[in-house]
Amino acid sequence: MSNWKEVVALDDIPALGSRVIRTKDQEIALFRTSDDNVFAVHNSCPHAGGVLSEGIVHGHKVTCPLHNWVINLEDGEAQGVDEGSTACFETKIESGVVYINL
Repeated sequence: MSNWKEVVALDDIPALGSRVIRTKDQEIALFRTSDDNVFAVHNSCPHAGGVLSEGIVHGHKVTCPLHNWVINLEDGEAQGVDEGSTACFETKIESGVVYINL
């Protein structure tokens, strides 16, 4: 069962940047890649809780600002020798508006 919610205009997320949305239970980071894909993940690194929305976006990945862990935005998995993952949320863009499936 899907629960799509309108969250932000695509143009309100800078290319290679992020925006944070808050639900009653969590913070979710929305990332816009250079190819205009938008990914949504829990806004906390699985390593030490770093704020992923403050990280550097490159390709379809983000590097955590605390300890440089690289998180794949497509599946939330840590890359390289690091192990762990963060929750991901399905997104879609319709008429320039980003929706997230909560």
